[in-house]
Amino acid sequence: MLPVTLHPNVSQGCQGGCATCSDYNGCLSCKPRLFFVLERIGMKQIGVCLSSCPSGYYGTRYPDINKCTKCKADCDTCFNKNFCTKCKNGFYLHLGKCLDNCPEGLEANNHTMECVSIVHCEASEWSPWSPCMKKGKTCGFKRGTETRVREITQHPSAKGNLCPPTSETRKCTVQRKKCQKGERGKKERERKRKKLNKEESKDAIPDNKGLEPSRETPEQRENKDKQQQKKRKVQDKQQKSVSVSTVH
Repeated sequence: MLPVTLHPNVSQGCQGGCATCSDYNGCLSCKPRLFFVLERIGMKQIGVCLSSCPSGYYGTRYPDINKCTKCKADCDTCFNKNFCTKCKNGFYLHLGKCLDNCPEGLEANNHTMECVSIVHCEASEWSPWSPCMKKGKTCGFKRGTETRVREITQHPSAKGNLCPPTSETRKCTVQRKKCQKGERGKKERERKRKKLNKEESKDAIPDNKGLEPSRETPEQRENKDKQQQKKRKVQDKQQKSVSVSTVH
């Protein structure tokens, strides 16, 4: 076998996976299964050999060399030249391509930066109608209202159809029936409670009208009797004086 003639600046005693290299350009070829990629350092490019291609590049294997090639300008990572797996900021991924705006029927997901299907709101079936009621009661009236409800089973995405109402009310007519004890509605019980509290508050206010006079003590009654007796004696004395003067 003839010896391989190398360029004076090419060496086979390289490090870092290089098969051949130069002092100025770094790796010129790589060992088997390694990928050759050019890295820019300032104004010059240096060849390096890696086990896999860095982010922003895709690898291609050829018979004589395994090479890393840069992805398209709008692509952050890619599988090959025509299939991107992650877009750069400001672009949305759709079927391997990076787009400024998503196609018709799709919407942009600003969290994953992908074009996704539009999700519309979905609701369950209506519940049965509630009993006919009025002011919280099911008795003591002829015309009232009944209600039915449903639940939201799927909330919409940004461009999806909004959710419908989750409750409906309609008028209803029933045969009037008398309320039994304990069937009074919540509002009726509240009204009676307020009325009772008002009456109790009124009773608690002191009222001087109609009150019996306070009872006298025995000492007060005795003094009062003495004063009355003394007063009668004075009156009797005055009357006797008047009678004597009339006789003379």
